[in-house]
Amino acid sequence: MDRHAIITGIDMDNIVVIAFVYLVGIVVLLTFNELNYRRLKLEGEITRKFAHFTATLATVPFPYIFPSHWYVLVLALLFFIVLAVTQHSKQLKSIHDIKRKSMGSYLLPLSIYVTFLVSCLLENKFYFILPMLILAICDPMAAILGINIKKYNGRIKIGKRKIDKTWLGTTAFFVTSMIITMIALYFHREIFDFKTIWLSLLVAFAGTTGELISWRGSDNLSIPLTVIVVLMIFL
Repeated sequence: MDRHAIITGIDMDNIVVIAFVYLVGIVVLLTFNELNYRRLKLEGEITRKFAHFTATLATVPFPYIFPSHWYVLVLALLFFIVLAVTQHSKQLKSIHDIKRKSMGSYLLPLSIYVTFLVSCLLENKFYFILPMLILAICDPMAAILGINIKKYNGRIKIGKRKIDKTWLGTTAFFVTSMIITMIALYFHREIFDFKTIWLSLLVAFAGTTGELISWRGSDNLSIPLTVIVVLMIFL
């Protein structure tokens, strides 16, 4: 066996170990979340958003860990199966105990994989990192503020139809996504110029629009996809 084969074998072993660590981490996260839900009697919306934040944020290093999208596909499928089994068996209420109808928890692993696949095909890690940062941080912040702050926070009205989004939540999403994008672009491009500013505004607008027009949790998919489209066109 030559030196290259040995190194490749070692790298493969490390990747498998890291993938296993992520699986264990997901189990620990869900267990911790469920215990908090039961002992502290938290609302399902809060524990659900906490799991969304931590799980999505943990995927940001994926482009530096996994050389192929197949690893991420396996993790996403396992995560999807866990969600499906626990909902069918009426377990894991910290995720499933919400009043509204939502397919967001199922779309999250799909979103992570699709975004990772696109970044691999385009050979640009930034196309995964920025959408995941926005999805991890901005979406839960918008949801929590929109749900818990009632004063001066009405639902957005488009024409004669009110949609299930609030002014405060949408504004929070736009501002935080703009700030995150500005910082991320500065480190990615290693320069802070006018393009950093207008591209940050454009990404924030696209992501906010994707969140605004979403339905029953589809923002988990629409947000990263709209951000990727903007990056592909203007970055």
